[in-house]
Amino acid sequence: MKYISTRGNAPAKNFTEILLGGLAPDGGLYLPEQYPQVTRAELEVWRKLSYAELAYAVLSKFATDIPAADLKAIVAKTYTAEVYHNARAGSDTTQITPLRTLEPGLHLLELSNGPTLAFKDMAMQLLGNLFEYALARQHDELNILGATSGDTGSAAEYAMRGKRGIRVFMLSPEGKMSAFQTAQMFSLQDPNIYNIAIRGVFDDGQDMVKAISNDHAYKEKYKIGTVNSINWARVSAQVVYYFKGYFAATQSCDEQVAFSVPSGNFGNICAGHIARMMGLPIAKLILATNENNVLEEFFQTGAYRPRTTAETAHTSSPSMDISKASNFERFIFDLVGRDAAKVRELWGRVDTGAAFDLHATEYWKRISQYGFAAGKSTHADRLNTIRMVWEKYGVMVDTHTADGIKVGLEHRAAGVPLVCLETALPVKFEDTIVEALGRKPERPAGMEDMEKLPQRCAVMDADVAALKSFIAAHVPQ
Repeated sequence: MKYISTRGNAPAKNFTEILLGGLAPDGGLYLPEQYPQVTRAELEVWRKLSYAELAYAVLSKFATDIPAADLKAIVAKTYTAEVYHNARAGSDTTQITPLRTLEPGLHLLELSNGPTLAFKDMAMQLLGNLFEYALARQHDELNILGATSGDTGSAAEYAMRGKRGIRVFMLSPEGKMSAFQTAQMFSLQDPNIYNIAIRGVFDDGQDMVKAISNDHAYKEKYKIGTVNSINWARVSAQVVYYFKGYFAATQSCDEQVAFSVPSGNFGNICAGHIARMMGLPIAKLILATNENNVLEEFFQTGAYRPRTTAETAHTSSPSMDISKASNFERFIFDLVGRDAAKVRELWGRVDTGAAFDLHATEYWKRISQYGFAAGKSTHADRLNTIRMVWEKYGVMVDTHTADGIKVGLEHRAAGVPLVCLETALPVKFEDTIVEALGRKPERPAGMEDMEKLPQRCAVMDADVAALKSFIAAHVPQ
């Protein structure tokens, strides 16, 4: 399996060669030269597998240069009951990602049983173990640079804390995460973890990560890698969610399923797109945004118009307060027939702050074949959905998951099971839960006083030169 850049000006590489790097040298994102296909016979066999076994089966199609025994050991180490504690009432505690049925044909795929209570743990824990494995083989070190709107940062830091040869420099928008999210990150005292609050929004931090990733001399000198979903290993690990959710919601491989996915950076739903391209019988991929509805606007109109920092709204589902979706480039690459020159042209505009519109082009005629639908959810919608799910089903959901349920129900089709992907546990967004329900969500053991822990964090402007200096000052030479 070889990987190519969406922008076409980088040599093809294998999985471990792109694992530590993030962006391709030409500024594009890596994708397989061809999506591996899953046969009907394989689907029948996979249906019976545990999460760890299924993850190995899926990832072995992507990480073909890692010896089978090594990959199996890494996956087995990652997906264990010791890492994923599931103690939720009414949940199947024997499963790492249990499917909770709200009513016949309406399901919630619980993905938040990891150490930071968010779905990103499922991929990030694997990434940490893959990094450690690859670095040990190469006798090398890695300085991870990432940006977070809330959950990626804590998931990355908890996956990488204490890992030999790894340091983490994580950017977050100052004052724009929930108090719980902030405490999860800033309370870590591990010497290999560095939190940096940026005076700005998530997109400013993400632009800084990309700028440094595109400075090849600096990147090589300071051994910079990424954990954002621009990293292909993150996306490939998330493909497993869709296979597991499909098998849990169906009785046979003759059935189809619709998935509703809260999305800001197009990372999780991009994994769903890839699962569908591999042959998983997905009837519809329903993309849910919050008030920052750049992606919803594209699927409704064909226009992709990233917003400015000033235009980006600060909402009660802050992990989706993103107005420039990095992973969207991967989908557009497929939509334009894998024409890298066209992607370079389109992102040449995006990178200058401009928009592009595909509605009047031949490409837009192909959009229906990918099975996407999209919708927007507001703060009022979020509150109403949280109340509805609690009163009707006795289940408490977080703000982002509420966005997914609200939009998913709008696009629900008769006879097709709808699986809504959970984003995080409600405790991460306590203030909005109290606003909706008049009660606080339960806290997992050991997290009762998270916000009272001592916190450490550097604060800086969205200045690439300042960030470079900070990293250089904290990396031994």
